[in-house]
This record gives sequence, C-alpha cells and structure tokens, in this order.
Amino acid sequence: MKNLVFLGPPGAGKGTQAARISARLGLPHISTGNILRAAIKEGTPIGLKAKSYMDAGNLVPDEVVIGIVKDRIAKDDCANGYILDGFPRTLPQAEALAQITQITMAVNIAVEDELLVKRLSGRRVCPACGLTTHVNSYSGANCPTCGAALIQRADDNEATIRNRLSVYNKQTQPLIDFYQQRGILETVDGYQDIDLVTDAIVRAIEA
Repeated sequence: MKNLVFLGPPGAGKGTQAARISARLGLPHISTGNILRAAIKEGTPIGLKAKSYMDAGNLVPDEVVIGIVKDRIAKDDCANGYILDGFPRTLPQAEALAQITQITMAVNIAVEDELLVKRLSGRRVCPACGLTTHVNSYSGANCPTCGAALIQRADDNEATIRNRLSVYNKQTQPLIDFYQQRGILETVDGYQDIDLVTDAIVRAIEA
C-alpha cells in the first residue's frame, strides 16, 4: 500500500508532480480543495457542515476537513493507496491524520526560497486562454497562443510571494520534523527538470 503525503512550498510544483505520479502509479490524487468542493456538491453531511462555515466567510475547521479526508480515503479507489496534496498543512492536522490512516511516505519537494521567488515572480498568465508562460522562456508581451496581453497575477509579486513562503515555512517545518522522526520523509530536489523530479519521486516511492 502506498499512502502518500506531498509537501512543498508555493511554486515547487507539488500539484503538478502529484498529478504525474497519480497517472504513473495509478493512485488517486486527492487535493483537499477539490474534495471539499465535491463533498459540498454531493451534499454529504460533512460537506454541508463545511458549506455553513464557508458561506459565513469562515475557515473550515480542522475536524471538518479531516472528516472529509476520512470519507474520501475510505472509497474503493483508495484501497491500494492515494496521494494527499495540500493536506496536512499543520502539525495538528498531521497528528489527526495519523489517527485515521497510516501514511507510508511523505514526499517533500524542496526548492530554495530565492529560486521560488524568481520562478513565481517571472510567471505571466493569459487572461483569455489561460496559458502560463515565464519571462525566462518567453519575453513577448502578448500570448503566443491567442495574442491577448499577458498579465502578472496579483499574488505573483515579490512581496506577496515572500510572505506566502514565510507562512509556509513556519507552518510546514514542524510537519517535516514530524515525518522525519517517523522515518518516512523523502526530500526531492524540486528545481530540476520536471521529468527528473517525477523520476526521483517514483524511485523514492518504489525503493
């Protein structure tokens, strides 16, 4: 059984790699944002509870998110394992998760903050077709696909990126320690070519 948790700062490619590993190994890719929306859409008891918090503009509390994760990993497609992407985010969430399931490996996709600042602040998005480019690989002002003017997302400016990384590092260091102490943490260099990162993760999982 391969019950995996993917950790990684904003811009490290955690979601991309989780999707690739999911396709490669045939494990369901569980993003908490997606399962939260699915539980609300299905009108499950815990989904309705989450909706009541969101409708009031409040954060969904840990016990509700954990309930939704518990419901999702109990489904048949998770019998041989799963990939959790975006959960747990905090030590209390990791401790609660340990009460309901056994995580076999936590994959930490590591990228230095300065490299992430360069990567994220150079990102440009096409508001018309959704294409994402980077100033290092494409210097034009207009989308190469549809010709619309490219924009920089508001949260891709340097000050916002540094703040997001600071919050992530404070929240996640205890998680890294938590999984390291259990001997199940694998750290992978996330600044390599995307295929090399995928191969490194697969090797770690299958070792």
